[in-house]
Formats: sequence, C-alpha cells, structure tokens
Amino acid sequence: MAKLSKKYAEAEEKIDRERRYDMDEALSILPQIKYAKFDETVELALRLGVDPRHADQMVRGSVALPNGLGKQVKVLVFAKGQKEKEAQEAGADYVGAEDFVEKIQKGWLDFDKTIATPDIMGVVSKLGKILGPRGLMPNPKVGTVTFDIAKTVKEMKAGRVEFRVDKAGNLHVPVGKISFGKEKILENINSLLETVIRLKPSSSKGTYIKGMAICTTMSPGIKIDPIYARNLTK
Repeated sequence: MAKLSKKYAEAEEKIDRERRYDMDEALSILPQIKYAKFDETVELALRLGVDPRHADQMVRGSVALPNGLGKQVKVLVFAKGQKEKEAQEAGADYVGAEDFVEKIQKGWLDFDKTIATPDIMGVVSKLGKILGPRGLMPNPKVGTVTFDIAKTVKEMKAGRVEFRVDKAGNLHVPVGKISFGKEKILENINSLLETVIRLKPSSSKGTYIKGMAICTTMSPGIKIDPIYARNLTK
C-alpha cells in the first residue's frame, strides 16, 4: 500500500491543484499520471447546480458513447415472444422472463445491464429489492424499459452508460479507457456533456455545470475549467 501511495504522490506532483485546466491539456496530462499496469478507466466528474432533494431537479439519463467503454458488457433482457427473438438477434447475452427472475432470486447476478419490455415489468418488479440497490433495475427514465429492444441491446453492447446525480449534486461517469487516446476520449466526453446539458432541469437556476474534473482509475483528479462545457452549447 505504501508503494501505491508513493506513486500516487508522484502523480499528484505533476498537477497544479489550484488550477483549472482546459480539457485538451488535461487529457494530455492523464497518460503521464497513470501508474497502474492495467488499462485504466477514464472517469469524468461533474458538479451540477441542482438540488436532487427536489424531484424536479433530479438529473438522470443515459448516453451511447460513440467509442464505447472498451469492455465487454453482459446484457440480460426480460422479454417474451417476438421481442425475445429480437433480443437474441441483437446480441443479448441472456433472454427470458420468469426463469431469469427465479434465477436472480436464488443469487445469480452474472450480468452488467438489464432491459425489459413494458409488458413484462409486472414480473420483473419482484426483483426491485435485489436489482435496485445495485443500479440494475430496468427503468423507463433511462430507456431500459422499452419495446425498442434491438436498438437498446446494441447500444448497451457498444458502450451506452447510465448516470444519475448523487445527493450532493455530483455525477461520476466512465468515458473510456486510457488506451483510447485523447481524440476518442474527447468524443465520448462531448457526447456525455451534450446529454447532461440537454437534461438541465427547468427549475435549476444560475450556473448549471459548476465544476469538472477528470481522472483514471488510480490517478488523482485534474480540475477542468467548466467553461468548456458551456462552450459546447454555443
């Protein structure tokens, strides 16, 4: 652990903690401060000008990142009949209904994402206490309760990410792997920011994106000037 702490401290020395970097410079610094031997995930953190205690200021959604996340995603689809066939043809890893509900109730959780058709939610709702706390429950607000099964499965497999603001008004969202390179990571970041901006609650007054930072799995965060996000809408 001491060895890791030393490497973290060395990485931290390469960053000016008081400064807000522009996005391009921050992405150029990231490869210099990563020190793990594995291909680290890049994460974007946003501090939003919302109060999630009010239902009308909850920011929640999903975005299909143009360059994906660089990992295999196991998708479980709850569907029957023609929609079951659609899911299988689109590349879903598991497709079923009551059989998978029963399997999950017995402890099986070997999947990363779930999708359900609206007509099957009466059955799937039995899993609320199991899937809900794990962020795996299908939800119409993020497009995972839908009849558009084929499109949703393909987006999930390609790297669609879901996000939800926490109690303090923060978002933490993966935007790719460090091996992607600056250009692909930036494309993913821009897609995410455009989606978050589009979801700004009408009741949110003042500055919406108050703070931004980027980091890898093991690295310290690099603060980014939030004006970058505001300029995307100009």
